Amino acid sequence: MLFSVSLKNNYEFRRLYSKGQSAASPALVVYARKTKRGINRVGYTVSVKLGHAVVRNKVRRRLREIYRLHESELLSGYDLVVVARSRAVEASYQQLEKDFLKLLKKLELNRTEGQA
Repeated sequence: MLFSVSLKNNYEFRRLYSKGQSAASPALVVYARKTKRGINRVGYTVSVKLGHAVVRNKVRRRLREIYRLHESELLSGYDLVVVARSRAVEASYQQLEKDFLKLLKKLELNRTEGQA
């Protein structure tokens, strides 16, 4: 991840949940909040309710890879939290990618959308 750092602290996640903008699809929810940093900070939430560790890690790896591939298309200076819903477990990689890009467009985080 060239332009990003991980969000790790619980209070940062809670702040995004309460004060950030959100967009949802059946498989994902993305929370975003503008910061004064020049980089993006990203966190991933995959609940124990979704399955055992192997299942949760598979979903988390897919989400991280989707973000990594599309990182250069995003505006910088945002905190993001990607929350996997129960449908993310059965969703294909292509469906997760499609949902993720749709949610970023809805939040106006795409570099081409935000500058227009």
